[in-house]
Amino acid sequence: MKNIDPRHYDVIVAPVVTEKATMASEHNKVVFKVAGKATKPQIKEAVEKLFDVKVKSVNTLVRKGKSKAFRGTFGTQSDSKRAIVTLEEGHRIDVTTGL
Repeated sequence: MKNIDPRHYDVIVAPVVTEKATMASEHNKVVFKVAGKATKPQIKEAVEKLFDVKVKSVNTLVRKGKSKAFRGTFGTQSDSKRAIVTLEEGHRIDVTTGL
């Protein structure tokens, strides 16, 4: 087992498996749901250590939560932060297999 900092597991929450993320994987990109306070350098380091790949760039976005009504009560889903990680040529991550 490699020496992996446990904080890396707090940065990367889960992979995102959607139609758009699957299309991005054809261009050497992987989409992850990340912690709200995670920075781009933290995300880059976590992906490189956990998956043993070389990261070219990291783009982040915050998806705003939707407003929902249930039986007359209005609520809002929580916001979520996502990271689109571009990998160097020759490196791949298969998100369907897990760690």
